[in-house]
Amino acid sequence: MALFRKDDTAMIDRYRWWEIVGIYLGIFAFLFFLLSPFIEGFLVSLKPLSQLFSSPYTFWPENGSFAAYFDMWKTVPGFARYIFNSFFISIVSTCIVLLLVVPAAYAFARFRFAGMGLVLGAFLAVSMFSGAVLLIPLFRLMRTLGLLNTYWAMIIPGAAFLIPSAIWLLRTYMMRIPTELNEAAYMDGASQFYTFRRVILPIARPGIVVVAIVTFIGAYSQQFIFALTFNSKTEYMPLPIGLYAFFGKQEVIWNELMAASFVGILPALVIIFFLQRHLVGGLTAGAVKQ
Repeated sequence: MALFRKDDTAMIDRYRWWEIVGIYLGIFAFLFFLLSPFIEGFLVSLKPLSQLFSSPYTFWPENGSFAAYFDMWKTVPGFARYIFNSFFISIVSTCIVLLLVVPAAYAFARFRFAGMGLVLGAFLAVSMFSGAVLLIPLFRLMRTLGLLNTYWAMIIPGAAFLIPSAIWLLRTYMMRIPTELNEAAYMDGASQFYTFRRVILPIARPGIVVVAIVTFIGAYSQQFIFALTFNSKTEYMPLPIGLYAFFGKQEVIWNELMAASFVGILPALVIIFFLQRHLVGGLTAGAVKQ
């Protein structure tokens, strides 16, 4: 008789019925608090502006429509340009960050050199600073370089603030890749660059995708303060400035503001959805010698 018997029962079937109910109630509560701001924002975009200030306040819109999604383009005529600018700035910033972070994270994960801990600590300290603290030095730097009123005035500072946290995130992932792969490649006569390009990069693809998503979201959301400080031309303004245009002197057009917010985040959602498809594909790619 075996001392231990393997239990093939699914994990969810090992709980009692009230435990399963508690698990699903906890999941529902978590999703409710996570998604309720988005649901409320979407419902606000469907309400007429007069209904938003009615008393008592009604959660579900009466005679709701998608009129705000059409009127917003008239309220802010150049809104499509704002969306394009944010998308372009975020894409370029993400590419710059990945080009610098991927080899840097690999170096910090695989090699040991004097002062490495100090450099990593400096990266961590830099990521704790707010962009508002360095606005004046950055403005003088952008003016000296002649980058004011250009896309680069928002791309360079944005990428600089995103690089430290990206290095820490990707370095942690690359440290989990077995060093035996490097040793096996070395025994086969592969150089460091060949090992990095043909062995490590395919395995690190899920981590790189995560860093790309986090960087893109960060670049997409941090453009407001840089745009106000380093830019005065409408043709270079990003999405947050376009959303700010819905705040009038007398009132805020809340329904159109919510509609513009949902329209503005669509490019980011599409990019994130596209990148997530590559997460699973790179989990085991490159682990076997071709």
